[in-house]
Amino acid sequence: METITLDNDIKVFYITAKSFPDGIMDAHKKLHALVPFSTDRKYFGISRPEKNGVIVYKAAAEEINQGEAEKLNCETLVLKKGKYICLTITDYMKDIQSIDRSFKKLLSYPDLDPKGYCVEWYLTDKDVKCMIRLKE
Repeated sequence: METITLDNDIKVFYITAKSFPDGIMDAHKKLHALVPFSTDRKYFGISRPEKNGVIVYKAAAEEINQGEAEKLNCETLVLKKGKYICLTITDYMKDIQSIDRSFKKLLSYPDLDPKGYCVEWYLTDKDVKCMIRLKE
């Protein structure tokens, strides 16, 4: 495990998956139909338990132009700057369950931000950082 620091808040817009984990791929497909993959933009998977402990998953993209989310009729949220505990997975598509296993490891770490999210930061189409924000 490593610790990384986000120096700035990241405003993202997102598509909420209809279910977890079954709706994840569909949510990412819908997001990429709105904003095709580009190396100029950061892409994320964001999840946490919401009402009744049900995990809500959001496929998200960084807003790089102000007002972009509104034009696309998408809701937004902010990934807060700060320190994140992190595991990097290379070639995750070869073992998609490695993402789930990584979050199980990360969730056992002390001092997690109780309002934080489980964040998948898709660095490329093969590599992903699994990360959770730490308490300040």
